[in-house]
Amino acid sequence: MTMETATGPSPAPDAATRADLLAYLDRLGVAHRTVEHPAIFTVEEGRDLKRQWPGGHSKNLFLKDKKGALYLAVALAETRIDLVGLGKRLGAKGRLSFGKPALMTQTLGVIPGAVTPFTLMNKSAAALTAVILDTALLSAAPVWFHPLENTASTAISPEDLKVFVSACGFQPLIIDLTAPLTDN
Repeated sequence: MTMETATGPSPAPDAATRADLLAYLDRLGVAHRTVEHPAIFTVEEGRDLKRQWPGGHSKNLFLKDKKGALYLAVALAETRIDLVGLGKRLGAKGRLSFGKPALMTQTLGVIPGAVTPFTLMNKSAAALTAVILDTALLSAAPVWFHPLENTASTAISPEDLKVFVSACGFQPLIIDLTAPLTDN
C-alpha cells in the first residue's frame, strides 16, 4: 500500500531502503560504489552530471499492458526503445504503456524518478510479469542505477546486475530493446 503526499505517492513503510540494498549487495558478494548527487528525476536532468562517471547509465521503464501485466525494462539511457516491438515480443495484450505513478510506487516501492532494477528486492515487485535487460546496457561497465532513492547512483558490473536480478527471483529477458523482434 502506498501513501499519498502533496508531491505524489510515497513508498510503503515496508519498502527496502538504500541501507537494506547495500547490505543485500554485500551479502551477494556484489562489488558496488555509490556516489551522492542532487535529486535526479529524469535521464535528461542527470546527463551532464553523470558524464563524469564511466560506464552505462540507465533508464528504467515501468510498463503495463491492457490486461494489467506489469514489466520493468532496464535500458541504456541513450537507447530508443521500440515499445511496439517489445510488447509483441512479450506477448502483451494491447499496447504497452507507462504505469501510473501510484501503481509504480505500490509495485516497486519507490517514488517516480527513483525507478531502478534494485527495486526487485521489494516483495511487492513479485507482481511484475517480466524484467527486461537491454543488451546495450549489459555491454557497458560498470552500470549505474539509483539505490532506491534518486539522490545517489550506485555502480555494479553487468554480470553482478544479472546475479542481483536472479537472486531476487527473476529470470531476466535479455534483448536488444531497439529491435526486440529481431533478437533470438
